[in-house]
Amino acid sequence: MKQCETKELFAYWAQVKGGRRAPERFDIDPAAIRPLLGDTFIIQLDGDTEYAIRLSGGRFNALWLQDRKGDSFIELWRRSDRQIVRDALGAVVDEAAPVVAGVRARPLELHLSSIDFEMLLLPLRHLGRTHSRVMGSLAPANGRGWVGFAPAQQLELLSFRTIRIEDEIASVGNLEAIGRRPAQFRPKLIVYDGGKTSSS
Repeated sequence: MKQCETKELFAYWAQVKGGRRAPERFDIDPAAIRPLLGDTFIIQLDGDTEYAIRLSGGRFNALWLQDRKGDSFIELWRRSDRQIVRDALGAVVDEAAPVVAGVRARPLELHLSSIDFEMLLLPLRHLGRTHSRVMGSLAPANGRGWVGFAPAQQLELLSFRTIRIEDEIASVGNLEAIGRRPAQFRPKLIVYDGGKTSSS
């Protein structure tokens, strides 16, 4: 993990998890990760192989200039990457193993440059069920550029690996200190075109 936002979310998840393989969905306190919420999402696995997005943050939605809640997480990706993304989600829920991935987003407006992201996928239990929820985040690695001004094409998966939890905890340092540290960015107001128009 390289991005500050990714490390912050992982540290909080690991702290809440304690000695369990994964925390319960309702153990996650949004107030404790408020600066990170814009980049986060939760995927629902209730028998749906397309993995519906149950919750999605504002900065995550801004990548496509639309609310992605209720959409298929798998369909956000290029067709050639979809089975690999399913495999990554399978590793998260089957092995309770977090996954970190490199992701590239290209804008529909081809004169704009691509943006790379670091994605984190974390297992959650829901009402005791292990194959139920995945919490994730999508943190930019090279600035937000056109995000919020132009919609993205389908995402491109560059790489992914499962995380050895003990190794990552050792590398990010003191979890309580990280959990209390303010995130290294400020939230931005994003205004979308549309809505009501006046009639003449």
